[in-house]
Amino acid sequence: MPDAARFMSLRFAVEQRLHGKSILDAALEGARLRFRPVAMTSFAFILGLLPLVIAEGAGSTSRRAVGTPVFGGMIAAAVFGIFVIPMLYVVFQGLRERFGRKEVTPARQPGD
Repeated sequence: MPDAARFMSLRFAVEQRLHGKSILDAALEGARLRFRPVAMTSFAFILGLLPLVIAEGAGSTSRRAVGTPVFGGMIAAAVFGIFVIPMLYVVFQGLRERFGRKEVTPARQPGD
């Protein structure tokens, strides 16, 4: 899963937080809106690897050796991106607001 796809849900959550939503509501809304595109991209890639994982015949050993770890890694990355990243946003944004800066400010863009 591309890093950009994971962080788009966080970017949306930060925008929602700036509009006054709670941390949890912002994270849930960002995860909900980004779930379908992230899941479909990840699972399309994972299903594309399936022929390598179940390969038979000449060269099947090398195909399986390449396909199986990539298949498992993509499943782990999909689960991490869909479920763990929003949870980490809630935890670290809560800590940031409790012990650090009190306001949420958007990141500066180059050239600003």
